[in-house]
Amino acid sequence: MTMKNLLVELLVEELPPKSLKQLGDSFAELLFASLVTQNLVAKDAPVTAYASPRRLAVHITHVLAQAADESVSRKLMPVAVGLDDDGQATPPLLKKLASLGADMSVVPHLKRVIEGKTEVLFLDSRVTGIVLAEGLQKALDEALNRLPIPRVMTYQLADGWQSVNFVRPAHGLVALHGTEIVSVNALGLTAGRATQGHRFEAKINPVVLKGADNYAQQLETEGAVIANFVARRTEIKRQLAILVAKENLEHVEDEALLDEVTALVERPNVLAGQFDPEFLAVPQECLILTMKANQKYFPMLDAHGRLANKFMIVANIRPADTGLVITGNERVVRSRLADAKFFFDQDRKRSLASRIAGLDKVVYHNKLGMQGERIERVRAIAHAIGLQLGGAALAKQASEAAQLAKADLLTEMVNEFPELQGVMGRYYALQDGLSEEIACAIEDHYKPRFAGDTLPRHQVGICVALADKLETLTGLFGIKQIPTGDKDPFALRRHALGVIRILIEKALPLSLDMLLKQARAAFGDRFTDESCTLTHFIYDRLAGSLREQGYQAQEVEAVLGGLPERLSEIPKRLEAVRAFSELPEAVSLAAANKRVHNILEKGLKKQSVALSEAINVVWLKEPAETALYEMLTSVKSQADAAFEAGHYTRSLQALAVLKEPIDAFFDQVMVFTDDTDLRANRLCLLDLLHKTMNRVADISKLVT
Repeated sequence: MTMKNLLVELLVEELPPKSLKQLGDSFAELLFASLVTQNLVAKDAPVTAYASPRRLAVHITHVLAQAADESVSRKLMPVAVGLDDDGQATPPLLKKLASLGADMSVVPHLKRVIEGKTEVLFLDSRVTGIVLAEGLQKALDEALNRLPIPRVMTYQLADGWQSVNFVRPAHGLVALHGTEIVSVNALGLTAGRATQGHRFEAKINPVVLKGADNYAQQLETEGAVIANFVARRTEIKRQLAILVAKENLEHVEDEALLDEVTALVERPNVLAGQFDPEFLAVPQECLILTMKANQKYFPMLDAHGRLANKFMIVANIRPADTGLVITGNERVVRSRLADAKFFFDQDRKRSLASRIAGLDKVVYHNKLGMQGERIERVRAIAHAIGLQLGGAALAKQASEAAQLAKADLLTEMVNEFPELQGVMGRYYALQDGLSEEIACAIEDHYKPRFAGDTLPRHQVGICVALADKLETLTGLFGIKQIPTGDKDPFALRRHALGVIRILIEKALPLSLDMLLKQARAAFGDRFTDESCTLTHFIYDRLAGSLREQGYQAQEVEAVLGGLPERLSEIPKRLEAVRAFSELPEAVSLAAANKRVHNILEKGLKKQSVALSEAINVVWLKEPAETALYEMLTSVKSQADAAFEAGHYTRSLQALAVLKEPIDAFFDQVMVFTDDTDLRANRLCLLDLLHKTMNRVADISKLVT
């Protein structure tokens, strides 16, 4: 079979930059997967995806001109249905054969196979391999239908009558197998070998491709286009590095911005521009955001991380004189920065405190009231947390910060740039003469905003951040806005993980149960039945987070099974469980603990009265139960003392000496004796053993 490299390119109008890479990768993957399924290419063949603002393309090596023929065995129907008493084909069999392109001449050659109690007819045939043109047409149709297009456009074809749907209007199709054109169609286009280079700088346009392997080289040399997304991105990074070294500055690292800029240009040219230093009086977060979000520039920083009055432009042209490009971009950015300065100057004419009343007119949620009501709830929760963490002084600061936390939502700057909420609140709070702790708390109460984000810097910020997240969780769970599947419109999973991270990483001596009670109290008697659901929701998020950190599922289940109230203790408990698991006695003790649990469950169902807390030594009849009681009494004091001191590893390791007396107890003592007093006493002994063994974690979860 003839085997050559294949190139397919779809030339379109400018594609959405934020989804370009995904579109390019998906186009290549879907096309390749379909060809593999049709046996036109091996599944390990090298594949190269191309994606530029105006094209999606893929290069696949070692593609067959025609797939190899295959032997196929097709199941038809039971013999009793397909053949009559004389062995002649019935109408249902003839109809089935016709649908497969066969006639009655094949009936004598049908194979009979016993399947269970039924004899079934099979047709063995040789299927001719699909030719590339047919297979590629099928692959193209499938790929275009399954591309992850966020929103399609409907546009008319050149004939003025037909319409097609695609992410952007398509203007060209290339399909080359080696040097030969593959006859396929897509989106009203017929494949050829000509494509378009750069709109303004191509040396030759159209670019007529010599063959599949000349694509990238011809586009770059003749069409002035770097077609490969990764190569273009690498070139931008190279030019950025050269320029920042020349300016003796650093640029703001932003991988998402780099991807977006890569998707906007076909021939990158990095240039340096500058703006009036007077704009540096505006908070640098504002300037950086407007340059990145609006203009796709890379701001520059000095050695101290402060914004410099220079920025980098990634142009899509390389003129001999770049002066006009630079001055044009400088003129545009000046207007943007002037707007930011105007908003900042206007906002500073009013204090944050003066804006609080306006929150009563801002809707938070139609079932939870206005932002003003919400702020009062957050204040109450923050005050309660402050009392627990630092007394009246911290509670007062937390209450003040909570009251001001959302005031910057009513500023011009945040209205223009919602991403700056909290950040601008800190600047305006400092201008109003508030303390550093309160100002930072206004910014930090949103933290952590995403995975890996920093946590609040001060105790005041911790109080407000916890209060804000707990209020959100409690309120939305209270009105049944619970995340389902992959839908979480209010980011409640992120809020839960924020609470978890703050409690654990800041090692806060706070009870989760108490925090949730304080949050519910802030709503009065409005909600009564969401607490259990919310508690389990938080522990489920915690379990998932711990597994992602590398803890085994059994370890996590053992520690979280009892819903420990202080999340800050969980890392130490997990390490204790891991250390315990390495003991030679661990497996035996875990199995014994599981057996004790099962016996207690069974025993409590049989016992007509509750178990007594005290063990009556008079009823310890067997030497094995006496030995277990004496050893347990000794070990319990050691394990409890270590537990109370927070030495969880030592507490669990103290249990190791119980292995032999537990084994002897189960070998020599019958728990469910007919003597009710004796049975009750032995159940009490096992109950004490169970409680002693499970203070740190439920070690029975360590065995399956």
